[in-house]
Amino acid sequence: MSTDLIVLLTVGVFAVAVLYSSVGHAGASGYIAVMSLLGLVPAVIKPTALALNILVASIAAWQFVRAGHFSWPVFWPFALLAVPFAFLGGYIELPTQAFKAIVGVVLLYSAARFAVPPQAEKVATPAPLLPALAIGAGIGLLSGLTGTGGGIFLTPLLLLMGWARTKTAAAVSALFILLNSAAGLLGNFSSTKALPDYLAPLLVAAAFGGWIGSRLGSRHMAPTAIKQLLAAVLLVAGLKLLLT
Repeated sequence: MSTDLIVLLTVGVFAVAVLYSSVGHAGASGYIAVMSLLGLVPAVIKPTALALNILVASIAAWQFVRAGHFSWPVFWPFALLAVPFAFLGGYIELPTQAFKAIVGVVLLYSAARFAVPPQAEKVATPAPLLPALAIGAGIGLLSGLTGTGGGIFLTPLLLLMGWARTKTAAAVSALFILLNSAAGLLGNFSSTKALPDYLAPLLVAAAFGGWIGSRLGSRHMAPTAIKQLLAAVLLVAGLKLLLT
């Protein structure tokens, strides 16, 4: 990979880490969008996104938990089956076109979620156990297959169903993403026995971006304009994957 491309990728990763971590996400869909727009192949997109996710989700989880927003009763039913299924998804290597199609749809879904204005919060009630276990398993498998952490699916679901309030949903999603990403990367490495050799500068950029964004986000909600910008980037990247 050329030096210019690594610089562009590093800048993109930093920007994504700041924006996503401000709302409790590690940024996998954003990293995938940047890498897709820069022409990287699926074989390196997946492990790179998962590795970056682990780092940024660790920082975000620490910030949100320290701020007192995490809830174990909300977290564990979704995480219990998500982790082993994320490992399974990480182990499976999809054909290139299947990977592009699935990830393209995930990015378009992510764009739609960021574009939709936030709704008024509901009074939080516990999630039913069996649906939570099944949802966690499904999100975990999808996370491992695509290189995402699953937060882009879990957070809106928690809010839509009234199972958590905004800050709690962000804190729960951060730890959920961390565990799913770690399991997915372990599964991927078990299958491929390889990691991209340009990870170091990207991890440094993600660490700084994640620290800045999560520190702000654990105390302030992300501005609507930032979400609209993310939606636009994800839309372009999703369409690129589906049409190429």
